Amino acid sequence: MLEDILFSLSALVALLPSAFVALKRRDGGRGEEGRDVTFWLTLAVAVAGPLVWVFVKMSGAWQTGLSTTLWVTIAASMIVFATITVLNDKAWRLTPLLIPYMGILAVFAIIWQQAPESRPLADAPGGWIQAHILISVCTYALVTIAAVAALAAFLQERALKTKRPTSLTRQLPSVAESESLLVRLLIIGEIVLGLGLATGMATQYQETAVLIKWDHKSILSLITFGVIASLLITHFNTGTRGRRITRLVLLAYLLLTLGYPGVKFVTDVLIG
Repeated sequence: MLEDILFSLSALVALLPSAFVALKRRDGGRGEEGRDVTFWLTLAVAVAGPLVWVFVKMSGAWQTGLSTTLWVTIAASMIVFATITVLNDKAWRLTPLLIPYMGILAVFAIIWQQAPESRPLADAPGGWIQAHILISVCTYALVTIAAVAALAAFLQERALKTKRPTSLTRQLPSVAESESLLVRLLIIGEIVLGLGLATGMATQYQETAVLIKWDHKSILSLITFGVIASLLITHFNTGTRGRRITRLVLLAYLLLTLGYPGVKFVTDVLIG
């Protein structure tokens, strides 16, 4: 028990240096100037901490509880963010928003660490189930980063309208950069979510000979797919930007949150 708490705290502490490095850049370094050796080292630590803890938790038995779900979410989000940061020279500027959010999730994961696991499994699932889980986690991580980009765009737009930039907004990507990034992430996220729905249907059919089970998780995932599709179609047809697109992105993230960790919260904490 004490060992688990120490591992969790270590994973949480691993996130902090990256946030500190990002927040101390008061000049909001640009491009390669911001992505220096210190940034990459602290980001590597922020990725490794949660990822190692997830491997440790899964080493004994396949865990399905809320705390594990949150740690998997954090690890996946950090991996996706690190990958995007390598490919996009503006994405790293989301660090001041993303890392604190990951830290908040880590605190909740530690708080609910003692909640009973709803369905602990002796062995890891295989076949379509593994593929579905992996795709679902990747989808949630992608939409998480997109939601953070949407929040950055919202904060920047508000700072421009009030003509009162803050030390935080000076470090974030511009409105145009944030919106460009979130649209790209949503395109990838929509494709991955579509694959997740397909593998979910394949898993359901394999187990019950029914293509889809109309539970809250399936319904919320389908609604999220529709919201993102509508947003992308509207954006490319009419050039929708600004607060409308950020609100729709945050709505999509809320729906996925209700369908993914939200389900675990109800089953493990409220009902558990």
